[in-house]
Amino acid sequence: MMFVDQAVIMIRSGKGGDGRVSFRREKYVAKGGPDGGDGGDGGSVVALAAEGVDTLMDFSGRHHWYAEDGEPGGSRDCDGKNGKDCVLRLPAGTVLYDDVTGQCLGDLVRVGDELVVAQGGKGGYGNIRFATPTNQVPREATPGEEAVERTLRLELRLIADVGLVGLPNAGKSTFLSSVSRATPKIANYPFTTLEPQLGIAEISGGRRMVIADLPGLIEGAAGGHGLGSRFLRHVERTRVLVHLISCESGDPEVCAAAYRTIRGELSDYSEALASKHEVVALSKTDLWGDDAPVFAAEVEGLIGCRVETVSSATRAGVGALLERVWPSLGRDAQASEGWGR
Repeated sequence: MMFVDQAVIMIRSGKGGDGRVSFRREKYVAKGGPDGGDGGDGGSVVALAAEGVDTLMDFSGRHHWYAEDGEPGGSRDCDGKNGKDCVLRLPAGTVLYDDVTGQCLGDLVRVGDELVVAQGGKGGYGNIRFATPTNQVPREATPGEEAVERTLRLELRLIADVGLVGLPNAGKSTFLSSVSRATPKIANYPFTTLEPQLGIAEISGGRRMVIADLPGLIEGAAGGHGLGSRFLRHVERTRVLVHLISCESGDPEVCAAAYRTIRGELSDYSEALASKHEVVALSKTDLWGDDAPVFAAEVEGLIGCRVETVSSATRAGVGALLERVWPSLGRDAQASEGWGR
């Protein structure tokens, strides 16, 4: 299934039905009086975080979503039928914006969250509502309220505990496949990952964490270069970033430059993103064998922070890396097994 994480749609709630002007007309009933009913309420447009929905694909091909209008009131004090709501079934993690004003309307974080994005119009009053002792033959009724129209921008931000970041071919996809049952595409060329991938990693004690593998970033990604700028929003929800740096080059300076490139892009995109807790790890350290700790120490000296060593091929250091990540997830991380959907 195609992964779609952005869509712009036009929505419209239902118009309220008009109230009715009517008088009772029956045989042997003289001057029966007013009996016009109220109009039905128009349907609302409701955004719902639905279970089993993982992409905005349904909204990329259908751009108009309308609720039903309320029916007009009838005679014999019969109210009009209410219009049906239009329910937008969205994946959990969707943020809704008014595309014209840019206002954030809401954030559907968990399955079951609801948000009314366009309220249906109230039905108008029939003339029976206006009957009084001094006005026993009212001939007025009110029209239903108008519908609400707006253009919505939908943005999906994956819900994960850990976000994998790094340059293309840093080993993110291989790492995800080694710690979970996810099957991302793995190949020896840049940009093999074209869309985010989710996997659930299990560690001792029945603990689980949801890990998101994101397309590789390049220099200038925050400004629109490459693929990364489109997917940076997906790491905004994560609690921890795991920053993978490939040590294939064999040069600590190259590794340090790769680290600074990614840090720069995170800072350019969002200070909040750049301030997230980060765990840095050298990947593909099986190429260095017993010298991997020495190489990591040189990189540590250049970038000024602790560096883990992992090999997804041999799984060396993988468990230690996950154990280091776990304390930063907080107590709620134990409930995250349902986040991967």
